[in-house]
Amino acid sequence: MPELRVILTIAGKEFRDRLRNRWVLVVALVFTALALTIAYFGNAQQGTLGFRSMAVTIASLVSLVIYLIPLIALMLGFDAIVGERERGTLDLVLSLPLSRGELLIGKYCGLAAALSAATVAGFGAVGAVLLPVSTPADALRFAGFVLSSVALGCAFLSIALMLSTFARDRARASGLAIGAWFFFVLVFDLLLLGGLVATSGQASGDLIAWALLANPADVFRILNVLAVEEIRSLHGLASIFPASYTRPAVLIAAMLAWIVLPLAVAHRRFRTST
Repeated sequence: MPELRVILTIAGKEFRDRLRNRWVLVVALVFTALALTIAYFGNAQQGTLGFRSMAVTIASLVSLVIYLIPLIALMLGFDAIVGERERGTLDLVLSLPLSRGELLIGKYCGLAAALSAATVAGFGAVGAVLLPVSTPADALRFAGFVLSSVALGCAFLSIALMLSTFARDRARASGLAIGAWFFFVLVFDLLLLGGLVATSGQASGDLIAWALLANPADVFRILNVLAVEEIRSLHGLASIFPASYTRPAVLIAAMLAWIVLPLAVAHRRFRTST
């Protein structure tokens, strides 16, 4: 049974390392700068500039999050295990009174805390700017957007640690991480679109819905766009996605599965590897 004290000690070290090398500060500033730019210039094509309500801004920020947070999470965690092995420090760490499971979970918690802190700080600054022009309901929706962004980062961090336990060296791990980003962020939806075209649009809405739930980036998109009635019509997927699948409980369960399952695979692999 993993010991909580050991896990927290490892997590604290990972988090302090990210604070010490200014990683959290740099990522938070990047999120803040990009989000403020998108929020201010998001309606330039309509000939207007300025900050608008949070509900409208969320629709503009979704694409930023889908492209940026998975990449940052994968780059943050791809060498968490294989990097220790390649540097020759893994055996030294495992000689201490801790299990492989405690080491893996502790590393994950520390990295997730660093990524979450950067995300909340970056988007929280944007929320503070938009608060005067938003309603309380919009503020709650923006808070949900930030939390779902954190969950998306944690999901891809789980994938990164899973890849790190399978890779033989850092070069292969980085290649796998980049490949995972391309697949989930760029290729996955193109494959679905190709399937729709190949079947002349005969694929059922339920089939497409289940396929979309198999991608954490799409789960995030649905949770923040298609689940918002006012802006469903702005996205083509709204016409083929059954309303029953936009229920928050279904989407949250899918996102939690993407956090837990890759981490469970990583734990099993790390525990049995030499």
